[in-house]
Amino acid sequence: MAREPREGGRGRDREPREQREGDDLIDKLVTINRVAKVVKGGRRFAFAALVVVGDQKGRVGYGAGKAREVPEAIRKATERAKRSMIRVPMKEGRTLHHDVHGHFGAGNVVLRSAEAGTGIIAGGPMRAVFESLGVHDVVAKSLGSRNPHNMVKATFAALERCASPRSVAARRGRKVTDILGKRDVAHAEGAEEAAHV
Repeated sequence: MAREPREGGRGRDREPREQREGDDLIDKLVTINRVAKVVKGGRRFAFAALVVVGDQKGRVGYGAGKAREVPEAIRKATERAKRSMIRVPMKEGRTLHHDVHGHFGAGNVVLRSAEAGTGIIAGGPMRAVFESLGVHDVVAKSLGSRNPHNMVKATFAALERCASPRSVAARRGRKVTDILGKRDVAHAEGAEEAAHV
């Protein structure tokens, strides 16, 4: 029989679980929640898990899974997360190129690039996303719902809007120097090469 999560917060206050995968992916358990289905004979309990998976080199994904047992719910969520991975361009391999805003449902987040040494300043579910992604310096704030599912989905909506100077220049048919200015180009190109390695 599966062990029930601790009372008070329905498992939300747990530390994210980290596990190494064979293909250099790490997965973090963001939240696990016991849910009930009312049937004729009483209630049937199941567990819903939210997992974030990343390679710490710019790829990250999330997934949700539900099952009668906790390990099976986590396995399903991890499989879905691996199938939904996205690539996020990073500046110097440590932070975002620019500030970005994202929302999903009632979830509303602001992500800001930060100086080296700042660290990850973000709340629980968002922190798991950044650690899996490999971002080392970022400031993030959730302005809306505190529901972990909405916060993670809003964070992914913001990350999907991130763009590198090279992609913006290609889209506009301009040079990277026109977008950034001459002195920032060397930094940007070095960061792009480091991110692709």
